[in-house]
Amino acid sequence: MADPSSYRPKPGQIPESPGVYKFRDEHGRVIYVGKAKSLRQRLSSYFQDLANLHPRTRTMVTTAAGVEWTVVSTEVEALQLEYSWIKEFDPRFNVKYRDDKSYPSLAVTLNEEFPRVQVMRGAKKKGVRYFGPYAHAWAIRETVDLMLRVFPVRTCSAGVFKRSAQIGRPCLLGYIGKCSAPCVGRVTAEEHRELAEEFCDFMAGRTGTYLRRLEQRMHEAAEEMEYERAARLRDDIGALKRAMEKNAVVLADATDADLIAVAEDELEAAVQIFHVRGGRVRGQRGWVTDKVEAVDTAGLVEHALQQLYGEERGDAVPKEVLVPAVPDPAEPVTQWLADRRGSRVDLRIPQRGDKKDLMETVQRNAQQALALHKTKRASDLTTRSRALEEIAEALGLDSAPLRVECFDISHLQGDDVVASMVVFEDGLPRKSEYRRFQIKSFAGQDDVRSMHEVVSRRFRRYLQEKQKTGEWEEETIGTPGATGATGTPGAPDTTGTPGAPGVPGPDGQSVGGPAGPVDEEGRPKRFAYPPQLVVVDGGKPQVAAAKRALEELGVDDVAVCGLAKRLEEVWLPDEDDPVVLPRSSEGLYLLQRVRDEAHRFAISYQRSKRAKSMKAGPLDTVPGLGDSRKQALLKHFGSVKRLRAATVEQICEVPGVGRKTAETVAAALAGSAPAAPAVNTATGEIIEDEAAGAASSNGGTRP
Repeated sequence: MADPSSYRPKPGQIPESPGVYKFRDEHGRVIYVGKAKSLRQRLSSYFQDLANLHPRTRTMVTTAAGVEWTVVSTEVEALQLEYSWIKEFDPRFNVKYRDDKSYPSLAVTLNEEFPRVQVMRGAKKKGVRYFGPYAHAWAIRETVDLMLRVFPVRTCSAGVFKRSAQIGRPCLLGYIGKCSAPCVGRVTAEEHRELAEEFCDFMAGRTGTYLRRLEQRMHEAAEEMEYERAARLRDDIGALKRAMEKNAVVLADATDADLIAVAEDELEAAVQIFHVRGGRVRGQRGWVTDKVEAVDTAGLVEHALQQLYGEERGDAVPKEVLVPAVPDPAEPVTQWLADRRGSRVDLRIPQRGDKKDLMETVQRNAQQALALHKTKRASDLTTRSRALEEIAEALGLDSAPLRVECFDISHLQGDDVVASMVVFEDGLPRKSEYRRFQIKSFAGQDDVRSMHEVVSRRFRRYLQEKQKTGEWEEETIGTPGATGATGTPGAPDTTGTPGAPGVPGPDGQSVGGPAGPVDEEGRPKRFAYPPQLVVVDGGKPQVAAAKRALEELGVDDVAVCGLAKRLEEVWLPDEDDPVVLPRSSEGLYLLQRVRDEAHRFAISYQRSKRAKSMKAGPLDTVPGLGDSRKQALLKHFGSVKRLRAATVEQICEVPGVGRKTAETVAAALAGSAPAAPAVNTATGEIIEDEAAGAASSNGGTRP
């Protein structure tokens, strides 16, 4: 690891003009390329206190052994030179997009004497006109098959073309009218090239003029009573329209545009591009990249633009490029795109209308691509094994943590404080053993104290179950295993047992019905299986709180670590400095996935609690009163207003309601003041409480 101060240039050596710079390692290899409006300001930012640098930037400057730069006259030149150097040197610390699949394109080889239409993959070649890319090769072949009726361009390989020319007989396509057979001289090279250029014009979106010309020729043939030719032209028009219908109209103004969307997390990003020509989606492609440098969404967009248009010229760069974030500054990028197109290019964020709706569709595709990439990565057994081994090595564990539990705290400005616990076994989520907690020992916002309470409650239950059974249970699906957990495991939007109203017990569990598999004696199985590693969402304070909770209970065989989201640092108890796993580490990826799942589960529970509290009425505060008896009371009396006016004896007449419950209901309603009457804002009419009572029977209750 090099000290950046050992190769730092003297302040007077670095110019203030625009330029491009390269960091090299000790072997002379280029490891990072960047551009700057002012080289002095940009390079000076790398040579500051390492603690102030982003972890990825810190890794880069400590890996490098030297820096050099090239001065250019404009920022546009800097952008072009940066792209050229990234392509030439392939630096390890630059963002490089890789295709998440190989997308086929429709290619017309205009660089040949007799242009050929074919499906082509891989790098683009000079003199070849490309359309797409398409999601599937069969989609290209279906389109070409329809269009060959009107544009009988050669589609055969060089070997077939040469063989037909030698024997003086065309192939099958020539006999059925789907090739003009230039191999046997039916058309000249100039006539065949004209057909190929018309084919390209139609595929480029200039369809209206050609269709109108065909329709005019059809009408002329009909007027001259050449009905066979008119019928053939009619069928040609139908074939072209069917080819056009394969791409639905998404922009009514026949816009030529590319839409770029980005989905990202701390380590990776997915980019999706939709190519729209003539208002129709003509192609789609996607890339996935590791975020090896400290880059935001605008930076990812700039890299995508460089890779997308770095080798393109003319109409391949559309008039309009729609993006989720515009690079700052935008002028050099816009000018660079205009230079490549040869005319003005509009680079902007869509704000309203069809373009914004289409951008949302592209964004959803990007999110799905990132999720699919992560799923494929997580499902690989070898990858998971390597991730667990890397975690064990980084944390100093004796063996790989086959069971990992992660805790997260969630609240809304200190209200409805809840926590979640998710379980990963062998690198995969075990959702049947997820647990949710309500923070009960104090009110307000204190994540550290909340973490201590939750870990204490989870492992206190573990010790109780261990004392009861005296052995480990292999299957631990059933009632919540952590004291204070609520609801059915793995179901964030429900509480109690489905189909059986439950009443929260003293420890927060839902009682009143079995909540899953039972043991030989009919008791629900308990959560008594210990993890090898506890992960908390947070930094040093949260880790210390979790470790203290384990020590207070005498649990000394469970490792603890924390993952701080901002810098993705792994914190260990009693350590002043975090463990920084390599960016490409599968172990870091697994820890991040575990932490994100715990955060998602906690958020969903907190939101469900908040939604229920907003719909709560006076009957919801009555202890021991479940949903069935609440509905029975409202059905019997018709409204909360009439129930409030009823006597204890009248309440006892409701089936299933005893005198003690009736007294509790009467006392609770007597202590709650009735709310102001509801008003119909359309008519000004006061809505009687009877209607509210009927509505309450379908959801919450109204005072």
